[in-house]
Amino acid sequence: MTVRIHSLWLMPAPADEAILAGIVGELSGRFGTPLFAPHLTLQGDTETTPAALERAIAAAAGAVEAFAEPVSVVEGSDAYFRSFYARFAVSPALAKLKQALDPEGFASFMPHVSLLYGPVEANAKAAAIAEINDRLAGRAVRFDRIGIVTSGQDVPIADWRVVASVALRS
Repeated sequence: MTVRIHSLWLMPAPADEAILAGIVGELSGRFGTPLFAPHLTLQGDTETTPAALERAIAAAAGAVEAFAEPVSVVEGSDAYFRSFYARFAVSPALAKLKQALDPEGFASFMPHVSLLYGPVEANAKAAAIAEINDRLAGRAVRFDRIGIVTSGQDVPIADWRVVASVALRS
């Protein structure tokens, strides 16, 4: 039996999801990079069963109200999955969700929503980061649900699928 790898994503509310997906699409078209759904990873690449993950996200979502967080800055790195991203502060709501769902990863938690995956030419990337930072820095993004996603570093991006989601308290 093949082990399915899943991730837990904090997902933006529909209006913010549409804005972020538009930016991902814009950058993908500009740089020839993969398309993906915008999300904030709470836990990546876990072999925990979907049933156990569903119980965990139901408990975590029931303890946290839907919330908005401002984008601190748009920045980039050399990491494939963090090539270009909107970074957020570790707010009380984000800290509570991370502690509930991935306490071992809390010390290295850097909440962000990736906007581009993969390497791109440095000068063009820097210019795009500055442009998108002007559009997003300080803008609040509302998060309203946690998803269980068939995804991981060894799963092709085109095959990533949300298999379950639970709304945060309203």
